[in-house]
Amino acid sequence: MANDRGKRLTRLQIMVSDDEIKALDDWRFSQRMPSRAAAIRELLRRGLGAEGYIGEAGKQGDSSSFGVIDVNPDRPTSR
Repeated sequence: MANDRGKRLTRLQIMVSDDEIKALDDWRFSQRMPSRAAAIRELLRRGLGAEGYIGEAGKQGDSSSFGVIDVNPDRPTSR
């Protein structure tokens, strides 16, 4: 799967309550995130980063910029 680095090939579906989607949307808009998916990936990245699995949470960009795991080998990640 070396040719697929960075491509999003797996769909993850979750069920959320009305309160959870409101909280997500409120956070997304306050952070100027381009989409719900980007917001969820950013929150995943921040949560995993807080636990020491990955680094550098909070970058800016369009939806494709908001990946959970950085696939750029030039940028260090923490574990």
